[in-house]
Amino acid sequence: MPLRTPPRTADTTATPRSSTPRTGVRRRRRGWAALAVAATLVAGTGGWAAGSEQTAVTGPAPGAAAWRADHTLGRPLPDPATASPAAVARFFAGLTGAERNRLADRHPMTVGTLDGAPVELRYRANARALRAERTRQRARADDPARTAEDRAQARALAGRYTELLAPGRQILFFDPRGRGQVAEVYGDLGAARRTAVVVPGSDIDIGTFDRERDRYGTPTGMAASLRARLTAEAPAVPTAVIAWAGYTAPVGLGPDAATGRLAEAGAGRLARLLAGLAATGAPAPALLCHSYGSVVCGLAAPRAGRAAVGDVILFGSPGARTERAADLHAGGRVWAARDASDWIGRIPHVEVLGIGHGTDPTDPAFGARRVAADRAEGHTGYLVPGTDSLAGFADIVLGRYAAVR
Repeated sequence: MPLRTPPRTADTTATPRSSTPRTGVRRRRRGWAALAVAATLVAGTGGWAAGSEQTAVTGPAPGAAAWRADHTLGRPLPDPATASPAAVARFFAGLTGAERNRLADRHPMTVGTLDGAPVELRYRANARALRAERTRQRARADDPARTAEDRAQARALAGRYTELLAPGRQILFFDPRGRGQVAEVYGDLGAARRTAVVVPGSDIDIGTFDRERDRYGTPTGMAASLRARLTAEAPAVPTAVIAWAGYTAPVGLGPDAATGRLAEAGAGRLARLLAGLAATGAPAPALLCHSYGSVVCGLAAPRAGRAAVGDVILFGSPGARTERAADLHAGGRVWAARDASDWIGRIPHVEVLGIGHGTDPTDPAFGARRVAADRAEGHTGYLVPGTDSLAGFADIVLGRYAAVR
């Protein structure tokens, strides 16, 4: 049956003629604006870096199915995909020490990544998971059926896991999938009265989590430097700093770095970490969010809530996907820092059709308090010992707001 054309009336003819052209113009303008943002990003950063689009690693770590099927305690274990960190904490609080250790030994990768589980138990589980993965990679490296490239990659991973297993390292999170994710604690998290979480930006994974080159651009370098400054400034105050690389970060300055896709995936993991710390009795940490990590923090902080988030420090930031500091719903204050030599200042701080990350956190209109970074150099120099930015960040973590410059 042919479609019937409705009668031409004033109402039905006026609307298309008056609104459709304007809608088309607005769409074209937004499209051109998005292209302009992308072009400026390319020009301001020297062009897209080589690298493929990244696949975000989310969901429970390997071994979750075996964990769910384990009925040795005579009751269901908390589902890693759905149980809240508070529910996980209650579950472990009802177990004996022997029962906890048995679960960690049987399901190391699940217990090691389960936010809300006791911190010391997670260290034990992750050490066991790292040893198991090292054994697996060594077997791959010795397998003559594999290509030379596969064997070399396996040897490199086995060596990386050996480094993470060094005595004294406290691994809070380990997931070998994708490029690998890891988190490490500096200090006694169980006894700490002041805590912080370092959230890094692009190019960070298990292979670049710590390195000698550009040490203070790595999560471990930043966390260790901050912890050392906290200890020097307030030796009587128990402190702990978490170097967190628990999300799939962009590679280079390509399209992944210009959009919020990977940050959105990582924000859920960061929010669970914060909820897990709160569930185990740790004080709400300050978030130190560097570069693309500030996009992750901008999305995660409102989800975690004021009770789980202390101060938020955005430094070397392209934006936090929000227009106002108040939108982060931090339990403390929001701070921002950028040194004059940081190339991030050349990118456009806008968000158009999903490209860009919004208002510059150092813009007074954003509403963050500025932290001096006159002695910092470049994009990764904010936590180098001796810089005013490191001193200011430490004062914030310690709650010494009057001392911040």
